[in-house]
Amino acid sequence: MTTLPRRLTIEENMVQVKEFRIVMPMSLEEYRVAQTFMVLKMQQQSTNEAEGVEVLENKGFEDDVYGKGQYTSKLYRLQSKAPSWLTTLAPKDALIMQEESWNAYPRCKTGVQRCLLFIARVHCISCINICHSSVVYKMDIIFLSDQDSFFEKRNIMCPYFAKLSVTIETIHLEDNGKSENVHGLNKEQLAARQVEFIDITMPTTDYWSYAVGNGNFDFSTFKSEKTGRGPLLEGWQENSNPVMTAYKLVTIKAPYWGFGGKLEQALLAGERALFVESHRNCFGWIDEWYGMTVEQLSELEEQGDCLLNQKISKPLLLTDTEDHESKFTGNSKTHLQQGVKT
Repeated sequence: MTTLPRRLTIEENMVQVKEFRIVMPMSLEEYRVAQTFMVLKMQQQSTNEAEGVEVLENKGFEDDVYGKGQYTSKLYRLQSKAPSWLTTLAPKDALIMQEESWNAYPRCKTGVQRCLLFIARVHCISCINICHSSVVYKMDIIFLSDQDSFFEKRNIMCPYFAKLSVTIETIHLEDNGKSENVHGLNKEQLAARQVEFIDITMPTTDYWSYAVGNGNFDFSTFKSEKTGRGPLLEGWQENSNPVMTAYKLVTIKAPYWGFGGKLEQALLAGERALFVESHRNCFGWIDEWYGMTVEQLSELEEQGDCLLNQKISKPLLLTDTEDHESKFTGNSKTHLQQGVKT
């Protein structure tokens, strides 16, 4: 039996809690197909021999609360996506995110941890005319790629040791985003939680839209050829049929003295941009995935995992039809040609 990581409590210092509600013009079963297709296609588009996604593990799991589902572990090498203020602090190998995901649709939990770790050595330094203070503190930051081996070899416990933690708990419901407290938060958690409705017709325009990507869909004129859905005009969430909502509870803890708060806000903005772009793609690509089955996507996902690992471990870039045909056969080949098209 698998034990999923617990939710951070509000009492733990430096915890940000925000719930994003994303309404989608599709049914729960359609969203399951759309999401799987979208994840595979976006991963293929963003992965090359230097950066992108590497699948470490993909297997079934069973949990008392979530039931049976699929567990995945992935590495995200995102050096070029990080904001400049962070890249000046951290070396390249410190900008690798490890993601664990437990998908028991319509419930899902994702945990991201990064060894963006440091030992802080605080020195008292005499100073004149700096912020009207005669004493300032200097912090030496040492980034560690493998914190476990670092401390085990030295047999030490460091009071300044800290780890970035991001948890995303998702519940999908067949409604238009009006359900309250679907995550079962207590009174303190509800008081700390912020709620934001995301409208997929409104693309992001900040730094993260560049880092994550920004599709050119105009849903005010978009119309699906296969389903006839669209365009999405003002107030579409109230009139859409079918309709469903992804309730995403994001909890972030970045206990880093001096820049933890800034890092938390940057991560929240990054998650929001990713939610916007991925869900815009889910609907924008509807004519590519509509009609596919979960079984077809499972086969496609397994083959796609192999392709991702090949691309990121050696200089192999599959960008044309001949490349795809040399790797895949059967019905899945047709879908993959659509799925990794850039």
